[in-house]
Amino acid sequence: MSLAKAYLLIFLILLVDQVSKIFVKTNFILGEEVEIFNWCKILFVENEGMAWGTKIPGEYGKLFLTVFRIFAVGGIGYWLWDAVEQKQSSNFLIVAIALIFAGAFGNIIDSVFYGVIFDDSNSHLATLFSDQPYGTLFHGKVVDMFYFPIWHGFLPDALPVIGGREFTFFNAIFNVADVAISTGVGILIVFNKKAFQKEN
Repeated sequence: MSLAKAYLLIFLILLVDQVSKIFVKTNFILGEEVEIFNWCKILFVENEGMAWGTKIPGEYGKLFLTVFRIFAVGGIGYWLWDAVEQKQSSNFLIVAIALIFAGAFGNIIDSVFYGVIFDDSNSHLATLFSDQPYGTLFHGKVVDMFYFPIWHGFLPDALPVIGGREFTFFNAIFNVADVAISTGVGILIVFNKKAFQKEN
């Protein structure tokens, strides 16, 4: 796969990711939910950018996370360029790296810019390019919206530790960028031998 095709894939993922986030941000109030099926919902939430909404404590925790992720994406970008330049890298590897890069970059856009181009979504629809932004540069929140609670109920008491508790599967709320990252990582795991083999 050529670098141009990898860039096109990245651009398309970023476009879908950002269009979906901006649509949800400007059409949903924070916490608003639309049920498509009982196991498939659009639920608008925001997080600090780490998995499962985890936060780094302290005044500069969010800034540290954003800067770290920018450097990480730079490293992934170099990995992509190097994989293409080697000419012998498999398409599995190049596609996987491109997906991971696009997903990480998509969430970084939220973290870097959303705090200065949107106002908050707590009690009203957010305004794009607001004159009263909710944050500052590098302190934006990542927009998530896909929620698939496939099963919800109580686990049997016979199960050790978790038995008798209320449980939802699948409980994560995510976005297009997260799907891209997960798919890229999945390709590297499932197709490991094909991804890292060198073509003759």
